[in-house]
Amino acid sequence: MSTVLVTGASGFVGSHTVPALIEAGHEVVALVRTERAADTVTKRLTAAQGSAVRTRTGDVTLAHTLPPALDGVDAVVHLVAIPRDLRGGADLRLVNTEGTRALVEAMQAAGVLRLVHMGAMGVQDVPDLHYGSSKARAEALVREAGLDWTILKPSLQFGPGDGFFNIIADLVRLSPGVVPVPGRGDSRFQPVAVNDVARAIVASLADPSTIRQSIELGGPRYWTYREITGEVLRALGKRRLMVPMPVPLIRLVAGVSEAVHLPFPVATDQLRQLRLDNIGALDAIESRFGFAPRPMEGALGYLRRKRADQAIAS
Repeated sequence: MSTVLVTGASGFVGSHTVPALIEAGHEVVALVRTERAADTVTKRLTAAQGSAVRTRTGDVTLAHTLPPALDGVDAVVHLVAIPRDLRGGADLRLVNTEGTRALVEAMQAAGVLRLVHMGAMGVQDVPDLHYGSSKARAEALVREAGLDWTILKPSLQFGPGDGFFNIIADLVRLSPGVVPVPGRGDSRFQPVAVNDVARAIVASLADPSTIRQSIELGGPRYWTYREITGEVLRALGKRRLMVPMPVPLIRLVAGVSEAVHLPFPVATDQLRQLRLDNIGALDAIESRFGFAPRPMEGALGYLRRKRADQAIAS
């Protein structure tokens, strides 16, 4: 097939995408920042899969490291992104926007045209939405780059090792009989299985009709934040009272935590993002890629284990 460079290969989506690409017959070049990340990539693979992977050290925020990474590559799957920072959006812009800029410029110089870029559903270039703005600007850079691009825009992704659902699970474990729900808990999402996202990435590379297309990826139903919390509780086998918490109050606590660099489950920027629904067409995956996405109901059992112990599973 082809040789595919995967940025963010050691991350959550990368952990599912790399083996999916190998099983489809591709050779993978995994871009990692450290030897430890390289070990993370290879340890997740079977012996047979490992023979189809090479790791190269580089960083999308260090433009000079990208030309060597692109040597001999036919296509790129760009997964690198961060969801939050502690510097008022500066790190989000550096990694999500400027990192994408550096990558597309390196691809142009190397003559590598095919790019599958991981965008995000519902993002807008609005100044006070730091994550959303950083991702929206990255998508604009991709569309304007003159490459053979496909932008995939998933909603919340669930699966072993995820971020969002594990955060809620951690809140449940820490709570003394109650779990907070921001505002009325009526923000809507369309959770999609990470394995289905990986499947869409592989399908996009194989289908030229996806070139210069922006495709939203969502599951088969809409969920409110409150409903998601209820599903996490069911997965954990826990009973908690869901208590609505005023968003300004949560934002105040989150803001203080950020100011002193203390861990807090949600960022102020993520709270602002809740004012926008994160949903698309319910049949988008099936109509575009020909398979039905996995429902989230009953699929969160992996949350019973700590995130570090969650095995990669279908």
